[in-house]
Parts: sequence; structure tokens; C-alpha cells
Amino acid sequence: MRDVRLPARPVASSSVSAPDHDNLLADQNLRRRLTQRQLSMIALGGAIGVGLFLGSSITVRLAGPGVILSYVLGAVIAMIVAFAIAEMAVVQPVAGAFGIYAETYLNPWFGFAVRATYGVVQIIAIGAEVTAVAIYCGFWFPHVPQWVWVTIASLTLVVINALQVGTFGELEYWFAVVKVFAIIIFIAIGGMLIMGVGPTAALGLSNLVAHGGFLPFGLKGVWLALTLVLPSYMGVEVVAVTAGEARNPERSIPRAMRTIVYRLIVFYVLAMVVMLALTPWNRVGSKNGISGSPFVSAFSSVGIPYAASIMNLVVITAALSSCNADLYLTTRMLFSLSRSGYAPGWVSRISGNGVPHRALGISTAGMMAAILLAIYAPSRAFLMLYGVAVAGMLFVWSVILLSHIRFRERLSSEVRLPIKLAFSPYSNWLGIAALVGITVSTFFVDGLRYAEPAFLPFLLAMSVLYWKLRRPAQAVTDADGPTT
Repeated sequence: MRDVRLPARPVASSSVSAPDHDNLLADQNLRRRLTQRQLSMIALGGAIGVGLFLGSSITVRLAGPGVILSYVLGAVIAMIVAFAIAEMAVVQPVAGAFGIYAETYLNPWFGFAVRATYGVVQIIAIGAEVTAVAIYCGFWFPHVPQWVWVTIASLTLVVINALQVGTFGELEYWFAVVKVFAIIIFIAIGGMLIMGVGPTAALGLSNLVAHGGFLPFGLKGVWLALTLVLPSYMGVEVVAVTAGEARNPERSIPRAMRTIVYRLIVFYVLAMVVMLALTPWNRVGSKNGISGSPFVSAFSSVGIPYAASIMNLVVITAALSSCNADLYLTTRMLFSLSRSGYAPGWVSRISGNGVPHRALGISTAGMMAAILLAIYAPSRAFLMLYGVAVAGMLFVWSVILLSHIRFRERLSSEVRLPIKLAFSPYSNWLGIAALVGITVSTFFVDGLRYAEPAFLPFLLAMSVLYWKLRRPAQAVTDADGPTT
């Protein structure tokens, strides 16, 4: 297969061309030390986290056992986005990823807005994830204030991200291995309990149809649950963001993306089936807020010694893993904005070990917010942070799909892609329609009702900032060469 990558900046030609790989890397000043093995696990680390282990306590109350269908629908949308972004990442493996693609194939405003939004969303998500760690620790230490655990988790993760990217990749790999292995064990043990393998009687699947049936709130509940289920899959785009530091991106990116998508579908759907089979859905979660993971509660209810504590340790690891990945993503997105002239130049300065350490410092803002919320609003902190992140990610995914439509229009007929989105552009428009529908549905979900109204002023502020920064950014681009 011929080399089909694009340069880091937009090109003037009407079709995709193949630039020099070494020049592209030199332009980024980042080091390609992430292997395909690490890429796959970093992607899983970014996706399997609080959305599944903690957010499911809310989605189950919206849809009952029907939330299983919500995860299947979410998987379809996630797969469309994942394959679309993988195509572009193979052709153009740069830090900033879909922000560069939006600038290249749509216009500079989209390139700025999607990167700024993603950076802010990930900063907020980091706050939600360290808050989740504090909630989990409350299972063992209910009298210790949440802010203590938030602070400890935050300091640990900043230290890890300050290490060179190869070390970060290896640590994140083992973080993700722990939770993937734990999910497999959870599904296996749960399956044995359901089928009656061992000394206990079979639990069966009666909990999936009891207490109001499989769809106690109808298809409306399934759709409303999708507003919080879909963010569980938001993390598949991490493969594209890491492309700027990936070895052999034309081979490692397609393999990593296929691995993450198919594993997520299997893990999420089977894990939810097992959890809901072990615990009646109407006992999952609390009407007064989030007090712990339903996966921990599921093991508590079946009476296996120490199983709940072991599972609690796993969900803590999962939250730390996804937070670790998000901190990495935010740092690279801020780096990309700075290199494009939309943030001060000092933001993209790199330490001796190849880490954008100043961008890393800015990325800790979500942790600071989480500490304050843990002090002043501990019962509502997680959903307040998570809800705002949802609104931004719906926008980011929509822009990715729009960029891919234009990317395909400009793709040379001679280019052979190692991974392709089927039925494009029809699948793109189907994904965009679903994202718009989910956006509208957030107005009917407690905790998300004000997420979109809060996001619109943010987008307006980003637009004003863009126009103010456009002239110096244009000057940087003109100095580098012609653009479209």
C-alpha cells in the first residue's frame, strides 16, 4: 500500500496527496513512541470508565433493562464516528487530529472551535473522573471528605503525565489491562451465577423482565438513556489524537481502532446484561444522587466474600485510567491550538523529555474545579461536570462526521485505505441525525437539562475569540505556506 498521508497543514490541491513522513514529524516536534499495543489500550482506557461504571446508575433508572438496547444503539453511532476518524488519521497522523481535519476540509473556524471545545470538554471530564474516584473511595472510607481523594488522585495523574510519552503509554497500558481483565472476570463470574455453575442456585435472567418488564419506560426511556450512554463510548477518538506520537500509524491506527470498537461493544453490552441480571434494576442507583457504582452493588447483593471490595478497586483503577487518558488528550489538543496560532506560543513549549508541560499545567483546571465542587457540592459534583462534557462532545462528534464527508470528496481515487467507513456518506448523515436527536433529548433528562443552553454561550464566546485571534493565526499560516 502506498503512503497516503497529508501534511500537518491544509494543502491547496483538490485531492489527497502523500507528503514526507519525517517532515511531518519534525513539524510537530513530538516523538513517535506509542506502539499499536499501547494505542489500543490507551483508547480503551479513555472509553471504559465512569460512563459505564458510574453513569450507568442513572441510565438504568431512565430505561430499566432496556438500557441494554441503548448501549447497542450507542455502539452503532460510535462505530460510524470511529471508522470515519480512523480513515482521516491514517492519511494525516498529526497531534490535534480532528481539529486539523476540520480546518482542512471545512474551514478554519471549525478547526479552532472543535479543538477548543474538545480541550475544555476534556478538562471538565477530568474533573468528573477524579470526582468519581472520590465517590468510589467512599465505599471504604465514608467519613473522609471527597476533596481529599480528589486531591490525591489529581497529583498522582499529573506526575504520570509529566513523564515521557513512552512511559505514559506503558503505564496507561497496564491501567487499561486491569480494567479490561476485570470486566472479563465480572462477565465470567456473573455468567456462572446466572447459569448456576457452582454451589449456588442459578439466578437466571428473571431480573431482566421483572419489575415492569424489559422496557418499563418504553422506547422513550431507551432513547433518553442514550443521552448518557453515548458518552460512555466517547473516547474512541483518542486513537486519532495519539496519531501524532504513534509508530507506523498507517498500520497501528486501523488495528487499534478495530480493537477498541469491537471490544467496547462486547464489554459494554455483556457487562450491562450481567449487572442487570444480578441486581433488580429498580434497586440500581439512588434518586438522591450518585453514591457508588452499580457494578460494586451487584457483587454485594450476591454475597461473594470480598467481591464487592475487589470490584471497587477495579472501578477506581478504571476512573484513574480514563482520567489519565483524558489528561493526555487535553494536553495534546492545547498543544495543537498553540501550534496553529490560536493559543499563546508558550503553551506548546516542550520539556526535555518531549512533554508539552505547560499545556499539561493548564489541563489541570478541571481537577481544581473538582476539588472546589467536592468541598461545596459533593452530592451533585459528578453530574454537574459530566453533563457539561456531554454537550461539547456531541458537537465534536458531529464536526468529525462532517469533516469526513468532505475528506471523502477530496480523496484521490488512487488511494487505498486500510480501514474504511461503510456506506459513506449515508452513514455519516445517519450519525449526524442521531447526534442532533440526542442533543434535543438532553432537555428532557435531569442533570443534562441545562447542558446545551450552557454550551451555546461557550460556542459564541469561542467564535468571538476566534475572530480576535484570526489575524495572528493567519500570519503564522502565511509564513508556513499557502492554504486553501
